[in-house]
Amino acid sequence: MTLKLATLLGVFFMATFSHAQKSPIENLTQTTIHDVLIGNQKQVIQLAEAFSEAQYAWRPMDGVNSVSEALLHVAGGNYFLASKMGFAPPEDVDVMGLTKITGKENIIAALKKSNEFVLASILMVKNDNLTDEVDFGFAKMSTLAGLLAIMEHNGEHKGQLIAYARSNNVTPPWSLN
Repeated sequence: MTLKLATLLGVFFMATFSHAQKSPIENLTQTTIHDVLIGNQKQVIQLAEAFSEAQYAWRPMDGVNSVSEALLHVAGGNYFLASKMGFAPPEDVDVMGLTKITGKENIIAALKKSNEFVLASILMVKNDNLTDEVDFGFAKMSTLAGLLAIMEHNGEHKGQLIAYARSNNVTPPWSLN
């Protein structure tokens, strides 16, 4: 019985791993960045929803982004970075007008739309283009570095929004359990 089970498991693992070596996952880098970014985006949206409408105007001090400005900055960053890699924002999005959006529901909707756009853009990057040089204005780097910058930018501002939340007695929803 034990020998049969061991043999069966051995055949299973050999078939699984030999198949994986012959058929690598396509676009593994893009898919991995995409999937990690989904988690960051989900938490940023949860934070955006946890703040009250009145707290959207809160800022830690003069000259620093308010809650609403930080959220719209994330949305703008999504469009900016993806556009530099050749992905034009949707025609109905006024990237330069994002800062004019007001109201909690409208800001969350704008952020969600930018999230969907950047996620779709990431998956359209071809493996052959990962090493292409892109001029982002603030730096020249590879497309891969640009994809990582998108992920890092979202993570950076998630941290900022966590600090804003804690300063306003708002508990990040995922830490309630």
